[in-house]
Order: sequence, then structure tokens, then C-alpha cells
Amino acid sequence: MATVLKVSIGAYSDRGVKTDNEDCFGAWVPPEPQLTLKGITAAIADGMSGSDAGKQASHCCIAGFLEDYYSTPDSWAVVHAGQKILSATNSWLYSQGQVRYGSAKGMVSTLSVLIVKSNTAHIFHIGDSRIYRLRRNQLEQLTHDHRIWLAEDKNYLNRAMGIEPHLQVDYKTLPLQLGDLFILTTDGIHDFIDDKAMKTCLAGNDNLNTVAKGMVERALKHGSDDNLTCQLVRIEALPQLREDEVLRCQQNLPFPPPLEPGMSLDGYRIEAQLHASKRTQIYRAYDTLTQCRVVLKTPSVLYDDDTHYIEHFLHEEWAGKRIHHDHVLTILGSDRNKSCLYYVTEYIEGLTLREWLEQNPKPEISQVRQMIGQIAKGLRAFHRMEMLHQDLKPENIMIDRGGILKIIDFGSVKIAGIAEITPLDHGVAENILGTLNYTAPEYHLGQRGNVKSDLFSLGVIAYEMFNGALPFGCDMPEKPDRGKLNRLEYVPSIHHNALVPVWIDGALKKATALNPQSRYAELSEFLHDLATPNPKFLSDEDRIPLLQQNPVVFWKSLTGLLLLTNLVLLYLLSR
Repeated sequence: MATVLKVSIGAYSDRGVKTDNEDCFGAWVPPEPQLTLKGITAAIADGMSGSDAGKQASHCCIAGFLEDYYSTPDSWAVVHAGQKILSATNSWLYSQGQVRYGSAKGMVSTLSVLIVKSNTAHIFHIGDSRIYRLRRNQLEQLTHDHRIWLAEDKNYLNRAMGIEPHLQVDYKTLPLQLGDLFILTTDGIHDFIDDKAMKTCLAGNDNLNTVAKGMVERALKHGSDDNLTCQLVRIEALPQLREDEVLRCQQNLPFPPPLEPGMSLDGYRIEAQLHASKRTQIYRAYDTLTQCRVVLKTPSVLYDDDTHYIEHFLHEEWAGKRIHHDHVLTILGSDRNKSCLYYVTEYIEGLTLREWLEQNPKPEISQVRQMIGQIAKGLRAFHRMEMLHQDLKPENIMIDRGGILKIIDFGSVKIAGIAEITPLDHGVAENILGTLNYTAPEYHLGQRGNVKSDLFSLGVIAYEMFNGALPFGCDMPEKPDRGKLNRLEYVPSIHHNALVPVWIDGALKKATALNPQSRYAELSEFLHDLATPNPKFLSDEDRIPLLQQNPVVFWKSLTGLLLLTNLVLLYLLSR
């Protein structure tokens, strides 16, 4: 197997018997690193002949997708990036059709997209253009025509780009094999030649441009009365299923030596060791080039022959460099050549949330809400990049001197776009991601996590900040054990802190539900319920005292009542 994806591409298009060609096609083979991170794209579109601007619509679909797809974050999965782009393009086409032409048929086009990434083909499709695959002389149609027939010679598109404000796109993935040939056609071809004739055209010629032209000519001979376009993509070489093609660009670098204060490494002068474990060392250093204080993180020499460990270490840097947010630690880039494995981050002068909790065992409820809001903003930055943090805990959150909270660790981050190449989280059942008690239960059962898994961790942190304890009163099971998980019971906040309102406790209980389906769907919903009483958590059966619902109002009311009582007594005594 080759280590680099390689394809051959050929195409041909003709207006046929029509005066204008409203079809459009395009392909792009990017250089590295996008070749690995984003893949190769080929697309074909057919402007609807009954629309006012079919040609403009088809060109917009092709040019827009090819440009926008490679502008999306490298961390995004193909399906996420594709659906975002197609939805935005569809909205623009629909609005332009309404504004310019006053019709739902103003700017309408079919669109079929093939993305070849790593060892997988991704297909997006809407309309009646088609994608076929020829494998070992077996021809298979991979797309379904979104066309309704009214009579033998009358039909209409029931789904297309720009025809409705909301878009429904067919999406599928297929494993690739060497020699796979993908055929993208518009209906001017496949409506006039059958599968047998198509296979005949595809056989016996290695020049794909010639093959595409031959297919167009055959369809014309068979009476095609429409524009004709054919694009071919043949898989010539496939990469190995290894994530280190993405992450291990520094694979030949040695591990750094033990560092001591006063030593210099690539212009970074070591000032002090901040933390050391069996896996990593963290140093405070002074960058003599930029003249600012930074942090160096280095791998432990104990793992210098552990390929999987090295991949994870480089994975941390890769993930961190793609998030730029006020509540996430900044990993710094540099033009200097590294002499060994390490990465550099900003230096945060402050303390961890764990240290803060030890110093503030009974924080104000409003302060906790504000701090949880900051953590949620940082977490949302991960989710927007299609990343899961998977190890959120007080030790991985820093508070600077200005009270700004930042998520600082990337060691367990899962990146959707990288997972499509080769996932790093294999063996989840044997090696639970994250940290016991803060890790979502689904990880303990060997299942994959999602956004709700990070929400669970945030809920546990919030519960601990409010109550100084863990929500289930005991440790999570260290090994996958559904029975032990099912026996865990949530401990209401009133058992730890009587000042926590019942409606806040209701939000904490929902966020830390053992069943992911019972948790909040969005971080924003959790934050809203922490700030505003949710009627679902308030009922007559709860008989919630005002002291729990709103301690501030309770004490103000009690003070006012006592003052009024004293005034009345003074008045009576004065008589």
C-alpha cells in the first residue's frame, strides 16, 4: 500500500442539441496536508432546464462547494462540513430565486459530490445526476434519483438545490479498493444509455478523458436531447490506515533530555518545573526570542519507544493549535526548528480549579454560575470544531489572576476529522478515557461518547462546586460494570448544601443523568436552567421553602418582617 492517496480524473461535457450547456463539473486534488485531512473532491451539477437561471445555479453549486469545503476546519468530519456548506448554498440559491425571479424555480440545480478521504468514499447527493461505481467489472448505481414520473415521458424533480428553503441531502460512505472507478453523470447520459452500454464505454481504455468523451458521444447517438456531462475518478493508490500520517510529522525527533532550571532548549530558558508525572513534564520557561514567559510540555522518556503514546502526545498539540478561544489554553506556534519533541503554550499565572475549590469550600451560588458559564464557553469552542474534550475535571481548568477560567488539557481530545482517518480511541472498553468520577458512564461501558458526555463532566464539576461533594456519593466503577452503574443513585444537593435551590439541583441532576438520553441536548439549556427556575423542577409536591428557592429574597424578607415587628412594638410601647 502507498502512503499517499492518488487518483486519476477525466471528464467531458457537451451542450448536445441545446443552445447552452447548463451542466457544470469540477474536481480538486489538494496538496498536503489537506490531501490527508480533507481528501479529494469531484462534483457534478445539472442546472434545471425549467428554472430561470439553471446555469448560474449549477456553477454556483460546484464552485461554492470546491472552495468552501477546503476552507472548513481540518478538525471537522466530512459529513459535518458537507452538510454545512450545502445548507448554506441551498439557502442562498433559494433566496436569490425568490428575490431575482420571484419563483421557487429561479435558481435550481442537481448536485452530486464525491469526496475521497483516506480509505473511504463520501457521497452527497440531491437531484437526478448520478454517481456509479465500477468494481471488478460490476457496475453499481450509488445514488437514488429524486425524480417523480407523472407519465412515461413526463417527470419532475422533487428534490434539488435551491428548490426549497430547507434541504434534505442523501449521504453515504463506502470503503475504497484499489482500482475502483467512480462515474459521475448528468441525465443527458444515463437516461439514454443503459448499464451494459456504459460498461462497454468504460472498458479497454486507460485515458479517462477519452472514456468520458466516448460516453457522451454514445448517448448522443442514442438520441440524447439534453446537456451531457461525464466525470470519472479512478483510485490509483490508497494510504495506510494510520493517523500518524497526519500527526507524526516530527516522528524522527528524539525525546528531550531531563531539563533543569537555567538550561536552554531551542531558545527557551527553563525557569522551573511546574508539574511532573510518569507521562509528561511541564516547565515554566522564558522565550528569549519573543521575550515572554511560556510553558513547555515534554513527553516522558519512559515512553520513547511507544508509538501509540507519541501519537497521542502530538495529537494534543495538533488539537490545541486549532482552537482559539479566551477560555481555552493557547498553544503557541513557532517558526524555529525543534531539536526534540515538545510543544509550547501560553503561561497562565494563577491556580487550578481544584486548588480554588480547596480555598473556597462554600462559594456564592452566583459566582459558581458565572464560573460554570466560562467553562461552558470553552467547551463549546471544542464542540464547534467537532472535538470532544473527554477529560474535563477541576485539575484541567486554570483560573488566572483576573478570574478568567481556561481549559488547559488536550490529552484525551477526540477530533472527528482525524477519527475518519484512523481513530486513536481504540480499546475504549479496556482503557477508560478521562478521569474516574468525571468521566461519563457510557465510557465506562466501552461506548463512544458525544457532546452529552462532555456535558456530564461539566455537570459533575458544577455539582462539586455547589456542594463540595460528588453527585453519586461514591466512586464510579473502575471497570465496565453496568450492574454497578445502575445501582448508583443521585444525591440531592440539600444533603450537602441547604442553600442550593431545588431548581438548580434539578438542573444538576439532569446534566449528570447516567443515561445520555436523559441529559440536556445542549450546553445552553443547562446554563439557562442554572440561571432561571425551570417549572419542571418546581411542583407543589416539592414544597420548596423560600430559603431554598432564593436565599437572598428569603433573608431580605425576614429582615424586613423583623424590622416591621420592631417598629410596631416600639409604637405600642410609646403609647
